[in-house]
Amino acid sequence: MTDATAITVALLTPSDVDEYRRVRLRALAEHPDAFRSDAEEEAAKPLQWWRARLAPRTESHGAFFGAWTTARRLVGTAGLLLETRRKVCHTATIVGMYVAPEHTGRGLGARLLDACIDVARADPALEVLYLTVTSTNSSAIRLYERTGFVAYGLEPRSMRLGEQTFDKLMMALHLRPA
Repeated sequence: MTDATAITVALLTPSDVDEYRRVRLRALAEHPDAFRSDAEEEAAKPLQWWRARLAPRTESHGAFFGAWTTARRLVGTAGLLLETRRKVCHTATIVGMYVAPEHTGRGLGARLLDACIDVARADPALEVLYLTVTSTNSSAIRLYERTGFVAYGLEPRSMRLGEQTFDKLMMALHLRPA
């Protein structure tokens, strides 16, 4: 187990593609009920798709962050995707939040989330951050609530794994006073 203070949270770039792909596929495989993306589908995507996901965004200013050990091992990720469509360009979405189980409980999720929120707050055009979380994931919901996210709705049966369905809780964080 690595000391949480020895973990660095930094912006991911295309040069981090191998570590990002490894961690992302691990997250999807270990927690299929937490993500709408599927491990098999994403594993089949070409490496160029993965690089493009981490490429600096010129239009949207989206960003993916990673939590790195001192041995340069990626152990967590979170992404911020900004909307580019005119009617919703004041919003962004938190995506791909994951911390490897052997590193949970030490504040890494909060640090990754804070990195995304800091980027969002620095953009004066952004007003609201959104995210969805599986409604049974109480630890993630508590993290989001501590950060200021508020639940505003539920997507019933939003996801299906085999015969089992999962509801997604929709949450929002207002970045600026209305």
